[in-house]
Amino acid sequence: MTRLSRILLAVAIALGLVQVATSPAQAAVPNRWGYAYVNVPVGVPSLAHQAGSWPGGFNVSVTPGGAGETIVRFPQIAGPGGVAHATAVSTGPHICQVAKWMPIGPDQIVVVRCHQFGGAPTTVPFTVTWSESTPPMAGPGTQGFGYVHYNGGIIASYNSAFGANLVSVLGVGWYKVDMNGLGSAAVAGGIQVTAQNDLAQARCKVVNWAPGAVVQQIEVRCFNAVNTPMHSGWSLTYQRERNINGRWVPPKAFGYTFDHTPANPGPYAPAPAGVNYNSQGGVNTVRSTGLGLRMVTFPLVGYAIDHVQVTAYGNNPDHCNLQSIWNTMGGVATVRNVQCWTNVTRADRASFVSYTSTQ
Repeated sequence: MTRLSRILLAVAIALGLVQVATSPAQAAVPNRWGYAYVNVPVGVPSLAHQAGSWPGGFNVSVTPGGAGETIVRFPQIAGPGGVAHATAVSTGPHICQVAKWMPIGPDQIVVVRCHQFGGAPTTVPFTVTWSESTPPMAGPGTQGFGYVHYNGGIIASYNSAFGANLVSVLGVGWYKVDMNGLGSAAVAGGIQVTAQNDLAQARCKVVNWAPGAVVQQIEVRCFNAVNTPMHSGWSLTYQRERNINGRWVPPKAFGYTFDHTPANPGPYAPAPAGVNYNSQGGVNTVRSTGLGLRMVTFPLVGYAIDHVQVTAYGNNPDHCNLQSIWNTMGGVATVRNVQCWTNVTRADRASFVSYTSTQ
């Protein structure tokens, strides 16, 4: 190949006119990942709800830390960056945040702290996930995936379109995230946000989403143990036709939905279809089971060894969690219920829900 030919080929690749084959290792997104449902204070949590990129023969383990704190050890997947998400699983108005994460030897440690609204630390079950991605990526052009870990500056960032993820501070505890290149022609995707704070109790949520053809623009707000806005670190993940950890194949069984009309008694399928994605072509539905209680059904994708995350949406301090562990039967995953709160009172509020299995 001549020098000119090499230059022309490089230009064509840069413009997306030529696709470059990558090895499976190169194309893997993410580099490493793990999730768990932590239902014990010490030992090995539920084997039915933990999975990761570690080799066979290893399990997630947990140990207690300080008040309301659980130290989660994901085996053999240590990495320097990434993002972490956690959701409380409780009948009460509880919030779980991620205090910090770091590699220790070959393992990835994620420290989760939980408290009830008002600030009292407490130990409750929770779901937790951590993943780390780096380019290059592979997948159909309709897919998109990105994340940001922010704490006074961008600590970790990934964008499957190779665009820049930018964060602007709009006010106290109020942030705007621009995920350039991850735009879509129609409104599509799902979002998860979790507070990251090692110094104070915090919770963060999505308060505005302005999808565009070029950029996904998302606003995050954070609050203290009551309802006062506060600066805090946080993790944000945007998924479009990928699971919460960024994988697109496998798994083949995952979905997400945006319950943007919580006053709708349902069952209803959130629209447009791009915010109500099901990897097997099923139609996810949402219905009310009581004030502030939303049952979400993911048909055709419900298999064991699965995971759920929930994030509240709306320009208010309200928050959401999971009322109980979800159920999978006959290929259907039923989340009963997403539970949302104004202070300590259940209220109908919008939320993002993400489901994945290892199938």
